[in-house]
Amino acid sequence: MSDVSAGPDTVDAVVLVPIKAFHLAKGRLAPVLDAAHRDRLARWTAERVLAAAAPAAVAVVCDDAEVATWAAGHGALVLREVGVGLNAAVDHAVGQLRAAGHEHVVVVHGDLPCPPRLASFARSGTVTLVPDRRSDGTNLLSFPLDVELAASYGGGSFRRHLEAAMRTGCSVEVIRDPLLALDIDHPSDLSHPLVKDVLPPWLRTNPDNPSPTR
Repeated sequence: MSDVSAGPDTVDAVVLVPIKAFHLAKGRLAPVLDAAHRDRLARWTAERVLAAAAPAAVAVVCDDAEVATWAAGHGALVLREVGVGLNAAVDHAVGQLRAAGHEHVVVVHGDLPCPPRLASFARSGTVTLVPDRRSDGTNLLSFPLDVELAASYGGGSFRRHLEAAMRTGCSVEVIRDPLLALDIDHPSDLSHPLVKDVLPPWLRTNPDNPSPTR
């Protein structure tokens, strides 16, 4: 297990992005962003994640028709999983990718504002994890599809995923990437220096007034 930046020892992989219905996303930001801005923010971060997946193949797993149409319009393979919850949806999608003959998957959330090149985190014979800034969530989970590694998202997922990764028999690598560690879950995340630098003008906030610029 290491604590290093992504390197050149990569493999062909498919990037799998679970995306929640845009109109339901980012509910914790309600104190500072209205529903229209939360929807727009969710689309903006998801677009950045899909762009960062290039040149790898991209699949989006979702339970929402609008997200499915949006993802198809961005050239992603759409995997619909309705009413099963995040973990089961990811597991089912991983199974479909395995059955389709893919060798490696990189599971990454769609709410990352500063994603680096995601395919570089796919390493031959290696399970790679990138925790969030709090070392609680798992912002990226990359693994060969010839092993079974069940999704276990929710509070404390990084610890659970790490323990499961250690049982696969693969090499395990933890990468504390400052860009991938950033997500937007809480109002304070909008004030992070790296996040503030990339926020679009329509979402920039005034320190004295948390409402978005119109």
